[in-house]
Amino acid sequence: MQITFLGTSSGVPTRGRNVSSVALRLSQRAEFWLFDCGEGTQHQILRSDLKISQLSRIFITHMHGDHIFGLMGLLASCGLGGNVERIDIYGPPGLSDYLQASQRYSYTHLSYPLKIHAVHPGVVYEDNEYIVSCGLLHHRVTAYGYRVTEKDRAGRFDVEKAQSLGIPAGKIYAQLKRGEVVTLDDGRVINGGDLCGPTEIGRKFAYCTDTVYCDGAVELAKDADVLIHEATFAHQDSQMAFDRLHSTSTMAAQTALAAGVRKLLMTHFSPRYAPGNAIELKDLLTEARAIFPKTDMAHDFMEYEVPRRRVKN
Repeated sequence: MQITFLGTSSGVPTRGRNVSSVALRLSQRAEFWLFDCGEGTQHQILRSDLKISQLSRIFITHMHGDHIFGLMGLLASCGLGGNVERIDIYGPPGLSDYLQASQRYSYTHLSYPLKIHAVHPGVVYEDNEYIVSCGLLHHRVTAYGYRVTEKDRAGRFDVEKAQSLGIPAGKIYAQLKRGEVVTLDDGRVINGGDLCGPTEIGRKFAYCTDTVYCDGAVELAKDADVLIHEATFAHQDSQMAFDRLHSTSTMAAQTALAAGVRKLLMTHFSPRYAPGNAIELKDLLTEARAIFPKTDMAHDFMEYEVPRRRVKN
């Protein structure tokens, strides 16, 4: 589970930062998911190590342009030369109408299946490895944050130990790998957990933007291994943050602290904090770390590998 930041600016792009988009690479499945798709996202993907052919799901937080203006262009390119098999898009009400109108007025025909899912608070997607849920944030329009939970996995199966116990290879090994209790033909009862290493605890990833500090973000981020949270403004500009329903660096840190996350990665920075100004981005990082020390500031093309947690059986 690897995160790649494709856009970390708020509102408008700058020379060094594009507008909002984050990719979550699931390397064991040779696919990646996209969270938001600001203008120019497809260009950012081309400049990264990501392969457009591996894009399978897109999660949109809200309908502001800096989060969706790159969507139609990306989808069109996927059809012209991306070789994607299917794309599922999840987002708030209005997303389906927007995409249908964009296709109609631009005369765009997609050569692959596209499914648009209108989300509501709760689970929006689940398979045998992951659960994706969303919750309401507090912004000027309907906005959702997302949480990806990787399901726990049994530890490494000790084949040599199984063989030393005279357990015949075959279908039974699959059961033992899952930690099941199996009765052999000779009457012995074998607990698969005794033949597996430490359980691999599923990783948890939360993505919260755009929002002012709110309980919804704290709930989504609870016990997450990494929280990506917007930090549009410095603490000094908190009144502006409240007026525009965005977060300051300190609000992002307070969310991380209240949720008990392991790592905070801030993004969605206002261009007003460019180098040479009275307040710079480094000052936002200092503010956040005073509250939550395990904070870093994202930049375009930054990659972060979400670490695993292990517990003993």
